[in-house]
Amino acid sequence: MKDTVFSPAFGNRPSCLVGRDTVISCMLDGLKDPPGSRNRATLLLGQRGSGKTVLLWELADRARTLGFVVASPTIATEDMLERILEKIQDDGEQYGKEKATHLTGGSIGALGFSAGLQFSRDTQESKTFQYKLSRLCNALAPHGKGVLILVDETQGNDPRIRQLVAAYQELVGNQANIALVMAGLPGAVSATLNDRVLTFLNRANKMQLDPLAPTDIDAFFIKAFAQMGLCVPEPFRNRAVAATFGSPYLLQLVGHNIVTYSEEGAIGESELERALAQARTSFENDVCGTTLAALSDKDICFLRAMAEDQRESHIADIAVRMGVSYDYAQKYRKRLIDGGIVEPARRGSIRFAVPHLADHLRKTSEIVYGF
Repeated sequence: MKDTVFSPAFGNRPSCLVGRDTVISCMLDGLKDPPGSRNRATLLLGQRGSGKTVLLWELADRARTLGFVVASPTIATEDMLERILEKIQDDGEQYGKEKATHLTGGSIGALGFSAGLQFSRDTQESKTFQYKLSRLCNALAPHGKGVLILVDETQGNDPRIRQLVAAYQELVGNQANIALVMAGLPGAVSATLNDRVLTFLNRANKMQLDPLAPTDIDAFFIKAFAQMGLCVPEPFRNRAVAATFGSPYLLQLVGHNIVTYSEEGAIGESELERALAQARTSFENDVCGTTLAALSDKDICFLRAMAEDQRESHIADIAVRMGVSYDYAQKYRKRLIDGGIVEPARRGSIRFAVPHLADHLRKTSEIVYGF
């Protein structure tokens, strides 16, 4: 069968958001608050595959209907600030071309623009990001338009993030019609909040993307499979729901592979097994592999020590397996929790936060302890 519903490419926008209505509604409610409201700044925290990027794109579309010019999701890279300005200019271009060229405080040219929302050469070359962002907000205000900035993959201790937040804070103080949403791994966002220069962000809304509820996943599967005329018996569907572990990305992978492996509008036991196995393999390659690639050898050594346990791991046991002190092992525990890779289970214990990561470690390398 041809898959007309699921979109399993990593970071791709699916045809339907599952189980995130409350999150979207809360962010949209914040945009409806008056300029300067603390609800206009949101920090979106989620593990890999939790759908942060998809939510940002959805918010971008819906924010435009509320009168916002949007700097669509921008990854925190070297040219992030320049890209944000360009995206605001592109998204608000239609308002800069209107006949009303005289704004409060002077003409568009006097405010540093050469045409529309494009900056004059002098402004572009000599003025700061903060100045240019302020000019864009001022130019859009007479048209009743606010500015929404969306940042993806927020990194802790990033000078560009500092510049962006400092500019936002000043504009908020001036009652500019602006809003900011930044998404990232819990550890990266935590590091950003702990930055003494960015204490302003501690007043922002913090929204954690928890695993999707099984009932929401099942309801979506029922609707999606019916839409494609595919018969999936309830026991098979229950196994498919369990195989997602509440991950939006795994949901897309599982659904896509069930459709792919089905025959003549139905799926049998063997086809289901192959579909779930392929979904798992894809997730391990796309998420588990890239997660490990970004870690140090010592981080991986800690995770390998964890992988010897089936569910939860005691820090004391991990320290013994690594041949290090309890306090030394605690340092890596904190690093990996901050990175969104493991999570506290109960006092003195942790577990993997990324589905299939433990099995992936067991399969791809021998467990070797020590440094």
